[in-house]
Amino acid sequence: MTTLARTKEILADLIAFPSVSADENLDLIAYAAGLLEEVGAKVDHILSPCGTKANLFATLGPEQDGGILLSGHSDVVPVSDQQWQTDPFEMVERDGRLYGRGTCDMKGFIAATLAMAPLFARRVADRPVHFAFTYDEEIGCFGAQHLGQVLADRGLTPGIAIIGEPTEMRIIEGHKGCYEYSTHFHGLAGHGSLPDQGVNAVEYASRYVAKILELKDRLRAMAPETSRFDPPWTTINVGALNGGVANNVIPSTARIDWEMRPVQTSDADFVKSELQRYCDDTLQPAMRAVHPDARIDLEVIAEVAGLTPTDDNEAKRIVAELTGANGADLVAFGTEAGIFQALGTDVIVCGPGSIEQAHKADEYLALDQLQHCLSMLEKLGHRLGN
Repeated sequence: MTTLARTKEILADLIAFPSVSADENLDLIAYAAGLLEEVGAKVDHILSPCGTKANLFATLGPEQDGGILLSGHSDVVPVSDQQWQTDPFEMVERDGRLYGRGTCDMKGFIAATLAMAPLFARRVADRPVHFAFTYDEEIGCFGAQHLGQVLADRGLTPGIAIIGEPTEMRIIEGHKGCYEYSTHFHGLAGHGSLPDQGVNAVEYASRYVAKILELKDRLRAMAPETSRFDPPWTTINVGALNGGVANNVIPSTARIDWEMRPVQTSDADFVKSELQRYCDDTLQPAMRAVHPDARIDLEVIAEVAGLTPTDDNEAKRIVAELTGANGADLVAFGTEAGIFQALGTDVIVCGPGSIEQAHKADEYLALDQLQHCLSMLEKLGHRLGN
């Protein structure tokens, strides 16, 4: 059986596990662990706090610093409200493409690493090969943050890391961070005819949004001169404003869901401090003048660091040699790469498929992309003994 055929077999098995972020991934992790244990890997299941999900961290070769980390997330986005032509959790091959939820984002890369594991096991010498398959990337990179803390506690730092998100096998050396929040407003309900006797949570939420929009404009002028991102400044997006029950009722609660994509952590600190000052000095005093228990709470959904481009990046150099790439790019979407970079690891993002197919109905991975990934991993495997 060819490596490509074996990879397609594994990918079909992975697609059959409906590992949507809202559900458990333990069966998928057990399946991947079994394949790695067959070739002699030391496998560690790192359970999530809720116990229904797990990271898999496996090592071929010596358990020590350095070596290579191959990483991908096991969770996928939901298929509800999407019109698929086929069962999203049954892989279908058609016209040079593999269809199914997660084919490109990013079970295709995971399948490729598992198919190449026997080669890695034969070739590994004095530097380890690590596999990291995480949970809950799609809703905040919680699994990778958990794994990063575990590795830091163990004092284990991989030398280089390849994060196999779909980049059409381009080398990606940087992306913005992704900070997600919900801001909750607690006012006082009342009759719409008596506005001064209530605290209208929706009105105060609207004023908060207006402040966000002001900061959004100010961030444009704060873009670093050397920024290569598109756009080059930190962006903010208000995704939802929820509150109220009827036209004639003063709403007592409201919620704003929003995010920012910082190009530098100082921008994130600036936004949060300005919003907190606005709440403390302006909004909450006005709310509490009517209702002493009124308040505004900021809920941090996730604060995931970006991947910072660096001049000295061994991962970029090695993958460029393996793929023949000339240079590296930046992308707008976020990944888990910054979490591993924070450990002191040299990191790039490079994987099969296009982000344009991710999260959509009839998600697919082109076979030539999968073959390109396998070629890179095979060359990597042959280098391990050197």
